[in-house]
Amino acid sequence: MPVGRRVPSLASPLYLEPRLEPRPKSLLASVPLLHSLVDGLGSPLNVVLPDQVAENVSRFRSLYRRHRLGGDISFAHKANRSSALVRRLAATGAAMDVASLHELQHAMACGFTADRIGATGPKEPEFLWLAARSGVTVNVEGRTELEALAGLVRGHGLARAKVLLRLSDFAAQGVKVLSRRSRFGSPAGELSGLLDAAERHRDAVEIIGVAFHLDTTSLDEKAVAVEGCVRAMDECRARGMQPRVLDIGGGFGVNYLAHKAQWEEYTTQLTLAALGRREALTWRDHRYGLSSEAGTLRGSLELYPSHRPVAGVDYLDELLRHPAPSLGRPLATLLLENLYDLCVEPGRALVDQCGLTLARVLEVRGDPDGVRGTPDGSYTVRLAMNADDCALEEHGILMDPVLLDRGGSSRPAGGSDSVGVYLHGNLCLESDLITRRRVFLPRRPVAGDLLAFANTAGYCMDFRAQNAQRRPSARKVALYRDTDGWQWSLDDQYWPIHSPGDAHEI
Repeated sequence: MPVGRRVPSLASPLYLEPRLEPRPKSLLASVPLLHSLVDGLGSPLNVVLPDQVAENVSRFRSLYRRHRLGGDISFAHKANRSSALVRRLAATGAAMDVASLHELQHAMACGFTADRIGATGPKEPEFLWLAARSGVTVNVEGRTELEALAGLVRGHGLARAKVLLRLSDFAAQGVKVLSRRSRFGSPAGELSGLLDAAERHRDAVEIIGVAFHLDTTSLDEKAVAVEGCVRAMDECRARGMQPRVLDIGGGFGVNYLAHKAQWEEYTTQLTLAALGRREALTWRDHRYGLSSEAGTLRGSLELYPSHRPVAGVDYLDELLRHPAPSLGRPLATLLLENLYDLCVEPGRALVDQCGLTLARVLEVRGDPDGVRGTPDGSYTVRLAMNADDCALEEHGILMDPVLLDRGGSSRPAGGSDSVGVYLHGNLCLESDLITRRRVFLPRRPVAGDLLAFANTAGYCMDFRAQNAQRRPSARKVALYRDTDGWQWSLDDQYWPIHSPGDAHEI
């Protein structure tokens, strides 16, 4: 820390303002509508924006056109269970990545045809059978799964199954960059044996390409994987196969915060707090993976990089412009030279800005003029939701909620009246914390106010939702605009015909 820099005190709020695009920003300004929805449908309440997901697909497709690439933009269904979002996607040119029997059934029921569905992840026999029976593309994890699929095709007299070989553990030729290990797919070094199995089962499976899944944001690592897949497809062609698809999965990320400076300041102060150089910023001095040993910082920050200036479509653009590690040419050029289609499977990135979670304030404890609710003088706010209803902390995402006054106004953080609060859930568990960090709101909330957690559609909305204490999971509604303003329907009652304009853009 520079000499002479003032160490913030509790009187210096630290904000993490959410990034809001026009559609969700407009919705958050419709405070009476949101209060009426929660009054009628309960708290917490998940809100999804189907037309936003269609706009996001268009952005990815525009990038494909700029790079002159073909191929599928597939939504990773596991990111959100919404029927409205899946149905709206079915009305676009998007495809669907399903990772379970139930997701496959749901995608077909929402309007997706087999040619626009890919089955990924470890597969139970029932999942594999329905995938083969319906004719979707199967992304096989290894030789065992390939042979099981071939057996099902033969045993039930089905048409040849279209297959992508999922690979991992790539090593570039002549460079020192390795892709990190993954528990998904077969090591690239075992490709020869996998192709031997594919040749034995030519009557049952058709290898249409290869794929990978990497849990990393490193462009260098992903470039190694792309080049490794191109070499694998060369080997497929040498054996008389006709691969044409390269599936690079997802992992393009989301930028959750409006201001880079706020994120840098917060993480700096969190580091200082871990070193004991300022007051704690969190409930019971939780340090998000950091610790101090004899004045030296230890550990690593276990947080999602909530401010990511290059994310989503922009990240994919950078990846496609990135040079192949040993071949030297941009990855997009490598695909074009070989006439390969590019398939991507964004989950979080495709539902960026597509939803929010509303929670009603039940109780506020702490009074500067009386008994303090916490040692640092902050308020504790109990919400009508639990930590699994809005799993921002579980995914390491730090972001301020928006306070929606019962009186009808939306109050962003900031100003002289701001107060620090800790947000607690409604379960009988000490660990049920909506936020471990102290959050600053524009004023002291009161019972009946709403807090809106923005951009929760990607994994945070219902990926971990459960029925603890027999409490029902959050209901979900779809909101869309027409000439009369915002309209809504229950999630499972929304169909693309409800959205105005061209609901079938490609």
